[in-house]
Amino acid sequence: MWSRRRDRAEDAVRADAAQAASALTLHLQGGGRLVPIQVNGLALAAGEVAFADVTCSAARFYGTDVDYPTSTGYFENHPTFGRRWVTNSRLDARRQQEAEDAALPQWRDHTAARVVLTSAGVRLLPVDAREWMPFDHALLTGVAVEPPAVVLSYSTCAPLLLTGPAAPWLGVAIEHLHHGSA
Repeated sequence: MWSRRRDRAEDAVRADAAQAASALTLHLQGGGRLVPIQVNGLALAAGEVAFADVTCSAARFYGTDVDYPTSTGYFENHPTFGRRWVTNSRLDARRQQEAEDAALPQWRDHTAARVVLTSAGVRLLPVDAREWMPFDHALLTGVAVEPPAVVLSYSTCAPLLLTGPAAPWLGVAIEHLHHGSA
């Protein structure tokens, strides 16, 4: 029962997010502009203007080095050879495969974050972080909006995934700013 209510609430939020993104698209296509806002806690560069200050879930897409586990096994008291180490090759093979799979490129570092969209880029402040992470529009190579998420690809770093109710709106606004229409 609770899950149905939660699902209905999530569906309503997604519908509102899609509607907000559509409304922004129509507004911008009709010659409208993004409205500047005041942002607290972030020092903007000279001439930089903020357009959104929202909370999203964020993640990065990258792979890591494989960290192979140590060999597994057990000590055996053999009647002829005495006490000796016997390896467990099946378990070792499975653990090595799991380590290799864990190192493959995937969405990592999932966290809630404060996201500020500015004229220069996206500024991200993950929960419990002290410093803002800048993602400049000049380095942006692609924007993929897949409600309720937006994936931002950059030329110098791993892609950034933003999810949540504000993500579709952010995708439209970032695409607009990226193409220099602001």
